Amino acid sequence: MIIKRRGTRREEGARKRFLQSRRNFMKAAGLTGFGAAAMSSGLLADINDGARAEGDPIPVGGCVPLTGWAAADGLSFKSGLELACDEINMMGGILGRPLAPVFEDSKEQGADNIIPAMQRLLDRHEVHAIINGYNTGAVTAEYDTIADAGVPYIHHNTDIVHHETVGNDPETYYSIFMADPAEYWYGEGFMKFISDLNDSGKWEAPNRKVAIVTGSQNYSVVIANAMRDSAEKYGWEISLYETVVVPISEWGPTLQKIRNDPPAAIAITHWVPQDLAQFMMQFVPNPTPSLVYMQYGPLLAAFREIGKEATNGVLFATVVGALQDELGQEYFKRFNSAFGESASPLTGSQPYDSCHYWAIASALAGGTGGPGEFEQNEKVCERIRRMIYRGVQGATAWVLPYQAARTYPTETPDPSLGMPHQFLQVQNHLEQGKLIAPSPYETAQFQVPPWINA
Repeated sequence: MIIKRRGTRREEGARKRFLQSRRNFMKAAGLTGFGAAAMSSGLLADINDGARAEGDPIPVGGCVPLTGWAAADGLSFKSGLELACDEINMMGGILGRPLAPVFEDSKEQGADNIIPAMQRLLDRHEVHAIINGYNTGAVTAEYDTIADAGVPYIHHNTDIVHHETVGNDPETYYSIFMADPAEYWYGEGFMKFISDLNDSGKWEAPNRKVAIVTGSQNYSVVIANAMRDSAEKYGWEISLYETVVVPISEWGPTLQKIRNDPPAAIAITHWVPQDLAQFMMQFVPNPTPSLVYMQYGPLLAAFREIGKEATNGVLFATVVGALQDELGQEYFKRFNSAFGESASPLTGSQPYDSCHYWAIASALAGGTGGPGEFEQNEKVCERIRRMIYRGVQGATAWVLPYQAARTYPTETPDPSLGMPHQFLQVQNHLEQGKLIAPSPYETAQFQVPPWINA
């Protein structure tokens, strides 16, 4: 049985200060009801009104892959949540209560690892929220575990199945949020991107053909299918749709098909960096005059480290990652100062932003709730739904009833209501990719790949 703990005198005092502070803040800012926009945790400091984070700690859970194939990203997710908790605590925590992050390893992911890890967070640590980057393979199977406890669960699984699961039963899954757009939008967004690139004159397409290469994982297939299905809308023809068996190191048969009918663009939706590096090493010695787009893998340093000069010119994208604007650059400095220059702030930004707006929503709701405290958790989740948050990843605004973030510019033309679908390019393999779209977030210009100019 869940026993609801009465607040201490210190907590009751913080709650009274909060109520007066919230009334003052709302009156001054005109934030009544829906549409309140928040940027960073300066808002949280205003709500806390000088309260110090010295009450009973609030446990915040991270179910992240600390071992296994995604451990590099998992460690970044862990760091991002830790940094957010540290910053929030410096602002007074949530109504004077500090945050205490706790983690369980989702290992190789999949339901058999993710569900027990989440159950441990709920039963052993009694967390008041679970805030993750991505976990793959469970395909929303963990949602019932969360629904039974009722605590907010904010993840970045980039999974279109989330829309169906939550959209079909929003009452049961009221506390579950996907804090990035679904993978589907990578597909149509790519078609819009190459169309805009050609129409702007920055690149002259030699034809209207696109070759699509996908692996068999659902994530890759959904993106590939979205590219195929939206091609005609943007005036493109799919000249090749190839599914390869992964992992893959020998790309010869696929490359031969591409060379037999050279397309304007090659889109590879398989995402493992070492496999993608091998493609470029085998493509560049005898290239076609095609743009090369690759899914996710070039975000990771291993792609450039393995492929070296052959990776220069490759395009890639993310619908969730820290921007390279002023907010993003300051975040990069804080992240690397805390965890070292070799740390990965780009992926760490996922739980970082989500923890910040969960904390703001919790403070506005009068505090957090633990497992089984449904009434208070519903108040927190309602505040999250109403919030438009501008963080280091851009703007997060929720599509209801799915409770998923939307993407800009494909899903919404308003950059204040969508997370930017960021297109990047490897322009120097010794450096991170340069952000070349969308406007107004770009920090570099598209460069015609060297194999086209050769």
